Formats: sequence, C-alpha cells, structure tokens
Amino acid sequence: MESDQPQYVEAVVQENGKIVFVGTKKEGLKKYGGAIPVDLQGKTMLPAFLDGHGHFFNVGFTAMCANLLPHPDGPGADVASIIETMNTYMGSEDEKFMLEKLGWIIGNGYDDSQLAEKNHPKASDLDKISSDIPVIILHQSGHLGVVNTKGLELAGYTSKTPDPNGGVIRRDEKGNPNGVLEEAGMYNILFPLLGKMDAELAVKAINKGQEEYAKKGYLTAQDGRTTIEQLAALRQAADGGLYYIDVVAYPDMTLGTDFITEGTYIPSHNYKNRFRVGGVKLTLDGSPQGKTAWLTKCYHVNPEGRTGCYEGYPIMNDDKATEFVKTAFKNHWQILAHTNGDAAIDQYISAVKEAEKENAYADRRTVMVHGQTLRKDQIPELVDLKILPSLFPMHTFYWGDWHRESVLGESRADYISPCRDVIDAGLTITSHHDAPVTFPNSMRVLDATVNRVTRSGKILGADQRITPFEGLKALTDWAAYQYFEEETKGTLTEGKLADFVILDQNPLKIDPMDIHNIEVLESIKEGKTVYKAK
Repeated sequence: MESDQPQYVEAVVQENGKIVFVGTKKEGLKKYGGAIPVDLQGKTMLPAFLDGHGHFFNVGFTAMCANLLPHPDGPGADVASIIETMNTYMGSEDEKFMLEKLGWIIGNGYDDSQLAEKNHPKASDLDKISSDIPVIILHQSGHLGVVNTKGLELAGYTSKTPDPNGGVIRRDEKGNPNGVLEEAGMYNILFPLLGKMDAELAVKAINKGQEEYAKKGYLTAQDGRTTIEQLAALRQAADGGLYYIDVVAYPDMTLGTDFITEGTYIPSHNYKNRFRVGGVKLTLDGSPQGKTAWLTKCYHVNPEGRTGCYEGYPIMNDDKATEFVKTAFKNHWQILAHTNGDAAIDQYISAVKEAEKENAYADRRTVMVHGQTLRKDQIPELVDLKILPSLFPMHTFYWGDWHRESVLGESRADYISPCRDVIDAGLTITSHHDAPVTFPNSMRVLDATVNRVTRSGKILGADQRITPFEGLKALTDWAAYQYFEEETKGTLTEGKLADFVILDQNPLKIDPMDIHNIEVLESIKEGKTVYKAK
C-alpha cells in the first residue's frame, strides 16, 4: 500500500511488534533464519485497517441491546417484527443486565426507510412491549429514536413541552408527543441514560467493541463523539490494560472542554496503553436518511408532519459553530465535524475560515465527517482549507434507493459521497462505517466505496466510483494520515507496527462486485493474533 499503484512483496518479517524486513523470501530467510515461517497459502495480507470514523464505545453498548437492524444485518422488516424482536429480547441475559444498570429496555437500529410501513413506530406500538417500564428504540442513524408512553412520562414530554433547541418532539394531530424524537429531543433522554453507566457496564461494552472491530480487520478504532462519562471509562480501561487494539477518542465539544486537559490530549499523538484522545468532535446537523440533515434545497419528500420546502435544520447557529472551531484551533486540537447536509458543510467551511484568521497553524488535519451531500462547488474550498473528507459511501448500499426515491431525488442522490471528484481534486480521503449506524464491516465499506450499488441493484453515481486499490488506501495508508500515524501504520514498511489483516481473497484480483463476500480470516496487532476466524 506504499505507492499510487499496487505493489506486492513476497515476505514480511516482524520482531517485537514491528516490521523489520520487507522483500523476497530468499533474502528474508537469509537475514532472519530463526524466524518462525507462516505460509499464507494463497491468502492475502494487508496492513490492518484504521477506522475512518465510528463510535467505538457505542458499538459495544448497542451489541447488548436488541438488534432491530433491517436485512441483511437484522430482522427489522416492519413494526410487527420490531415488537416481536423486542419481546423476544425481554428476559435475555443482556436485557436483564441493561435493565438493572440503566432502568430502560433498549433496542437499536430500526430504520423507517426499510420498514414496510415506511414510517416510524410510535409510543403506542412500544407500549405493547411494556407499559410499566420505559422503552427506547434507537434509529439506525443514531439521530432519532422512539420511546413508549412510560418513557415520555419520565422525560416530562407533554403537549406543553416546547421543542428543544436543535431537536424536535414529533406530535399527533392533537399536539401530544407521539413518541418519535429527533436529535436533541432524543439525546436529552439518551445522554442522561448513558450517564448511569457503571464500571461493569463500561468494561463489557469496551470488550464487545474490541471484538467487533478486530474481527473485521480494524485495529485502530475511533470513538467519534465521546461523552464525559465515556471518556472516563475509556481512560480507566487503558489504565487497567484492557485494550488489545488502539482506540482514539474525540470528545463531544458541546459537553464542555474543561476535561480535555494536557493530561488527556497528547499533542504528540502517542498512545498510553493503546489509548489516546485525538482531538475533538463537533456535530452540526443530523441524518439524511432520517431527514434531519441540514440542506440548502428542499427534501425530495417531506418527513411526517412537515409542509412546504423543508430543508432540515442546524444543530447550532453560525456564531456558535465558529466559536467551537476557533477553540479547537486555539488549542491545536484536531477537529472532526459531522456535516451531512450541504448547508452544514457551508457552515463548517465558514467556521474554519474564521478560525484560520485568528489561529492558523500548519498540519492541523481538520476533518469533515460524512459530507453526504457535498456539492461540487464546495470541493475547491475543502482543498484551499486542507480539510480532509471522511466520506460515507456505505449509504449507497444501505440507503441509496431511499435517497433516490424520498430523501434527495435522483440527481442529488447520484452525487452522494462523491469520492471520485474529491480524490481527483487532490484530497486524501477515508471511507467509514459510522458504527453502530452499520456494523464495522470493512469489506462492506470497501464494496460500497468501489461499486456504489444500492440494495435494489442500481448503481448510484457510477462516475463517483473509485478503484479497489484506492478504496483500500482509504482504509489503510490514507486513514493513517488522517490520524497523524502515517509513520507507524497504514503500509507494510520497515519500521512500522506489525499490524496486519489476512483476507481469504485479494480485493484487487476478483470481480469488484464480489468484494462484500471477502472474509477476514485473521487480525494481527503488533505481531500477536487478536482475532482468528473459526
């Protein structure tokens, strides 16, 4: 993965967790005759993958919740299947554990765009699970959720409750909350819920998170919107020597910045017990598939309860966004900003310009996360400001049809996550999974980035496809650059860490349409196997 074209090497030798030789088998045996040989027998070894953007802690957390994801990742086909799955989950070890710790019954991953009803479940539906215990189910995007009547009661949401800043409480025709909550409306319940987390729950979530990442070849994981409580848990896990993969946290700036001290944020980007704080995270809008992303033009089809030209909405005003970016620049914190809608991207670009005027400094590697509806005219501005795009082309598979038919319409949907144009403009990109929005499935990420095929088999924006080699660069070499870790990870180069992934097939030598069928057979962190397929 070192150059702009595929290169192959016959032998790699690792010693004490680092690559000490890359070359021919004959020369390797001559220099390191005592090394233990491993014959791949036709399998393919690559540098281990780095997570372009995800939510590591929440991956482990949601693994303990009821799985409501739609096909191919779960059973969520209609409202009835969601209720059935939740009722089946009731009484399980995970449900009893989570209920004991948090006091709520929790499901994760329902997606109204994939439900037969093409609508969200309501509080009255979740009352069939329980009317005595609060129930919350989280939308696959992570930006919406539904609670039952008991949950609304505990949250204090009534017909007289105003919509919170940066969020919506959806209502019935009489003005009463119907259980569906957008953005802050949902987070005002979820964040206090997560605040109840104790050490036992945190350790279990972290261990489950590591398992999910390692089995898909990701040995550097990102926690891309860390809460204060989660940061404390992640640091405690590091102090306890819990990690066998590297974890980089980006705390949510809106929760405060006092806890991002010199002792937490390490400007040298070095790890302590496989953990570090890499910078900060800012969220400027919501989800396109959930229709809360902030656009400059109307949604193709309005969500329920919206009339006229609905364009979504921002999380904060321009002045506040600029203030946050200026704070990051002042402290030399790398900043990652969630910007799905093109209006949110405009806001971020403007904020970065203003921050540069006061605190310009070299090599900050500012990141735009998602950039789903990035416009062609915005790309030169990203180039000028050296903003690195971490794009989300997995949307082309999971929600491509929904974007064409309901969210954006055909022309805008074709340009979603425009990897080709961004690379051709000279920018270094990463491609991510945003887990637990989707599973941290590296081969599904690669497949969507390369093929852009929707669930129904349509190609979404064929001119924005990139090559399988470029797709791999976005998971390895280019991803290491985003993390300031290009000197230690991302390529099979002498002196770098012996972080490897072994695949059953070579993504560059099979039909690209079969990439999603490739299996991860083994993940090796600094010379030690941390996952091996059975």
